[in-house]
Amino acid sequence: MGTIRRILKAMKPIGELIRERLKDEERSVAWFARKLSCSRANVYKIFRKEYIDTELLTRISRILNYDFFNIFRIT
Repeated sequence: MGTIRRILKAMKPIGELIRERLKDEERSVAWFARKLSCSRANVYKIFRKEYIDTELLTRISRILNYDFFNIFRIT
């Protein structure tokens, strides 16, 4: 992924990026909630977040097989 594209993608709130990845993986909110051991309501709260705790983002990255931290790396 090019540097400019990465910067533009990083400008989106992290919750939106997580929701997009979940959709790309064709997974349901219920499935994601089970994997996170939380309620569907909490998943929807995550989708609205601009910022997220790194520990939670690490768990989400593993569940969705996607390195969300890579979005913020500029090479």
